[in-house]
Amino acid sequence: MDPAERTMIENLEKNTGKSFDEWLAIARSCGLPKHGEILNHLKETYGLGHGYANFITHKAFATDAGSADDKSQLIENQYKGKESLRPLYELLMAEILQLGGDIEVAPKNASVSLRRKKQFCLLEPKTKTRLEVGLNMKGVAPAGKLEGCPPGGMCSHKIRVEKAEDIDTEVLTWIRTAYDMAGR
Repeated sequence: MDPAERTMIENLEKNTGKSFDEWLAIARSCGLPKHGEILNHLKETYGLGHGYANFITHKAFATDAGSADDKSQLIENQYKGKESLRPLYELLMAEILQLGGDIEVAPKNASVSLRRKKQFCLLEPKTKTRLEVGLNMKGVAPAGKLEGCPPGGMCSHKIRVEKAEDIDTEVLTWIRTAYDMAGR
């Protein structure tokens, strides 16, 4: 288990009074079938923040990179039925990984998280025709292709990508900005 996960588990118990194992049992026994439903249940019923609820849900059902035996299979699964988006993902990853050697790539069931000291980007095939680039840039006003996201989510902003031409200088500049902000 990496140090960030260990800290998350320690803080979870300290902040909620329930152990990590108790939270896993709660998530597993709630009877809801989908990640988002379980996540919302934990947030609404127990008042957990998005980060804790997401972490617990991923760990309870082994759907995060740290729980997966084959991380590449998580990415393969994301693009089943959305094969036309895979080249867009590959193009974005090639550009993003050039930003620096300190990027951690963490695939999950539905997305790929990119982190430095904290997450700065999330690549997610949202529909069969749209890849979403989630970015964390608190305090940055939406402009151009950059849209704001509702508070409390995994990202503060998003950019919609539907074709290779959408990955232009503007998009790459926003990703660079998020990368730079995550290193502070």
